[in-house]
Amino acid sequence: MFIKKIDILNFITDFRKAPNEIKSLSELMAHLKVTDEGALLPMLEEMKQLRTLREVEKNGERAFQVTAK
Repeated sequence: MFIKKIDILNFITDFRKAPNEIKSLSELMAHLKVTDEGALLPMLEEMKQLRTLREVEKNGERAFQVTAK
């Protein structure tokens, strides 16, 4: 399956309903049907460097929040 950045952004946030939603790495992987973190982590790192996402913690797990769309 080909992962697109917009799919990640759309899953994490809905600006009308939940603009500050935080999704854990496991929630992202389950939603995107990713079994190997190796495919997802480089994309998340790139989005963090571009300041589109920021990494936070949710229930003791790595999580991500959209900062700009």
